[in-house]
Amino acid sequence: METTLKLAIQKSGRLSEGSLELIKKCGISYTQTLGKLKAEAHNFPMEFLFLRDDDIPKYVANGIADVGIVGENVLAEKNEPVEKVEALGFAKCRLSIAVPRDFVYNSLDDLNGLKIATSYPQILQNYLSENQVNAHIHVISGSVEIAPSIGLAKAICDIVSSGSTLISNGLKEVEVIFRSEAALIASPKLNEVQKEVLQQLLFRIRSVRKARENKYILMNVPNESVEKVIEILPGMKSPTVMPLTTEGWSSLHSVVKEDDFWKIIAQLQEAGAQGILVIPIEKMII
Repeated sequence: METTLKLAIQKSGRLSEGSLELIKKCGISYTQTLGKLKAEAHNFPMEFLFLRDDDIPKYVANGIADVGIVGENVLAEKNEPVEKVEALGFAKCRLSIAVPRDFVYNSLDDLNGLKIATSYPQILQNYLSENQVNAHIHVISGSVEIAPSIGLAKAICDIVSSGSTLISNGLKEVEVIFRSEAALIASPKLNEVQKEVLQQLLFRIRSVRKARENKYILMNVPNESVEKVIEILPGMKSPTVMPLTTEGWSSLHSVVKEDDFWKIIAQLQEAGAQGILVIPIEKMII
């Protein structure tokens, strides 16, 4: 029975760096030789396959790879019979329709009869059909944004991160049709041992993600204000309170979500908290 989990990762491109960083933070080490499309982990029952992003769903569905990290946009476009196990929170982007800057756009009705260039014909067709828009889809691979300027299409549907590429090509974003991030997918053909290894991997991934979203905070608080500060904190459980050598003061420690911290920082200061430190968390086990 196979006991090693084969993980497919994009060999280069938008998802590659984030995937490898996640694996490293999960404490899994490996040696990748330049030009090699396969590597083996030193301290975890896992092999790595470095593949084209578009091929990953098919290889996972066929059992050539057991699991894979792929963009949700590619997963939706390829529509292979795989299980989406976990959204991973990085490589976020959107699939949008864009038109030339001088195009007068008021609603989806303005797309009727237009030719739209895209590398995602399935997602685009589904969106157009759902909204009863009758447009012509022109499938193109790469450099979709130049299609209007060379007369190939009047509009495009492509991946957008910052929008700078659209602007530099004289385009404006008019409709967001799909939002995407990296996801972990799994083959339906995993054996029981591989399923257990996958659960171990998920445990590590979730610990890393929890740590990324939360921060450890320390602050000095007058004793008479401790209860008020505790009421303000949206922490995990009761914070740790320790007396300081300075009489009448305590050191208060807690864990909060980073987004929540920025919402309450002013309230903490008003309540008397001083010397507030915010520290990253490497791993977080709940």
